[in-house]
Amino acid sequence: MSRALWFAAGASVGVYAMTKARRAAEAFTPDGLADRLAGLSAGLRVFGDEVRAGMAEKEIDLRGHTGLTLHVHTPELAEGEAARAVRGPAGGATREGND
Repeated sequence: MSRALWFAAGASVGVYAMTKARRAAEAFTPDGLADRLAGLSAGLRVFGDEVRAGMAEKEIDLRGHTGLTLHVHTPELAEGEAARAVRGPAGGATREGND
C-alpha cells in the first residue's frame, strides 16, 4: 500500500510540475508576451476609466455641497447628475439664481 501511495504522489507532482513548466514556457513566447501586454493595457484602461469616473462623481458631490453650478459639456456625466449638482443637495436654487 505504501509504494502505491508514493507512486501516485510522485506521478501527481510530476504532472503538476510539467503543467507549470509548460505554462511558464508559453508565457515567454511572442504570443504569450503579446497576450500579457494586451491584458496589462486593458487593465490600465479600466483603471483610468474608474479613476475618471470617481473624479467626476467627487466633483459633482463637492459642487453640490458648495452650491457651485456645474457647466457640463461632456457626455460622460448623466443628465440627472448634472441637474442635481446645479440644483444643489436640497434641490433649491443655486447661488446664481438667488442673486
